[in-house]
Parts: sequence; C-alpha cells; structure tokens
Amino acid sequence: MDFAYTLAGFSVGAIVGLTGVGGGSLMTPLLVLLFGIHPSVAVGTDLLYAAITKAGGTLAHGLRGTVDWQITRRLASGSIPAAALTLLLVHQFAPGGIDGAADLIKVVLGVALLLTAVALILRKRIQDYARRHFGDTPNPVRTARLTVLTGAVLGVLVSISSVGAGALGVTALFFLYPAMPALRIVGSDIAHAVPLTAVAGIGHWMLGSVDWLLLGSLLVGSLPGIWIGSHISTKVPDRILRPMLAAMLVMVGAKLIGR
Repeated sequence: MDFAYTLAGFSVGAIVGLTGVGGGSLMTPLLVLLFGIHPSVAVGTDLLYAAITKAGGTLAHGLRGTVDWQITRRLASGSIPAAALTLLLVHQFAPGGIDGAADLIKVVLGVALLLTAVALILRKRIQDYARRHFGDTPNPVRTARLTVLTGAVLGVLVSISSVGAGALGVTALFFLYPAMPALRIVGSDIAHAVPLTAVAGIGHWMLGSVDWLLLGSLLVGSLPGIWIGSHISTKVPDRILRPMLAAMLVMVGAKLIGR
C-alpha cells in the first residue's frame, strides 16, 4: 500500500467533505497528472472508489428521507444503459481498446472538468433562471423525459472520464426541479451516482482497467478525510470554497485538453 496514494485519498476526501463536490473531478486528474497512472486505469479505479464512498452517503440520505427515488430511477434508466454502451463502443472501436483510448479519455475528462467548474460557479443562477422561466411546477412529462436524457448524458461522461455525477448532475436537477429542496436534490444525485459508478466501474474491471491495490490505498485515506472535511465544512464559507475549487478544475481541465 502506497502512502502517497493514501495521502491523496485523504486530501480529496477532505475536499469532498467540505464542498460535496470533487471526487472524480479531482481524484482522476490527480492520478493521471501527479502519479502518472494510465488514464483508463485512473478512471476505472476512481469509479469503484466513488461507488464505495457514495454508498455511505446514500444510506445517510435515505435514512433521513432526502432521496427522491423516482428521480433516481429516471436518471439511472438513462445513465446505466448509456454507460454500458459507451464502454462497449470504446472497447470495440478505439485502437487498442479501452487502454488505447488514453487521448480520448484525457480530452473528455478535461471538457467534463470545465463543465463542472461552470456548474459550480453558475449553479445558483441556473436555479433562479429555471424558477423564472418554468415556474415551480414544470411540465411533468417533459421533465421526466429530460431527466432520463440527463442521465444518459451523465452516463457517457462518467463512463469515459469518471466526472459528471456530482456537480453536473446536481446542477441539471436544480434546473429540472426548481421547487425541490436543495438537500433532496443532493441526496437524489448521490443515490443515482452509486449504481452508475458501480456499473461503469465493473465495466472497466471487466476490461482490465482497475488497480485494486490503488483502490484500497485511496479508500484508507479518503474515508477519514471525508469525515473530517464534513465536520469542519460549517466553519469555511461556501462562497470561498466553491470559486477556489472551480478555479482548480479549470486549470486541470485546460492542462488535460492541452496535453
């Protein structure tokens, strides 16, 4: 077990605990840029890492009644087939399979990070826009279809880059369900992330792009990091944390796209 990976897991876990965002957005580029892990292995390992860490969050939100399971099912009905199909297509048609798709993964990861940064900065404005233009009771049929479509888009992004299930998912739900309490939206998004990252992670495992020792090292550090970060989050203003995280994602995303 490598202590450097454990330290990285602790650092990312603390940021996730502080902001609620940053698991895939930070862990995957950290593994690629700092540790030189192959992009496909970094993505596959991070997906299973996310599935395990977010399972605890889902349990907590579920017990508190802050998960809308209908929304979670709608998202999953689009994301899980999209994730499986994306991995199959990459494996079949990318030169060298999933291992040969390193450049594609880096570009998709970079774009996903930039979109995540925009989502972090503009989340409140997006929610206010949705309230003004669609009201508190949007068309239920259209909303249901758009939720499934949102899940499909997230499935593609997450399966290739491991990024998107957090900030992008929450931002989309704020837009689609403007009257829903923020805590319920966050809980529903976390609950959806568990089956999505698990299915995508298992797909990467079947393709041979998961490092189990790396996964264990990350978990040893991240679990206490999340616990500590969540406890001190009330002492650090969100208006300071989110712009800092967004700036970090922009820099990392631009670096990955430019490589």
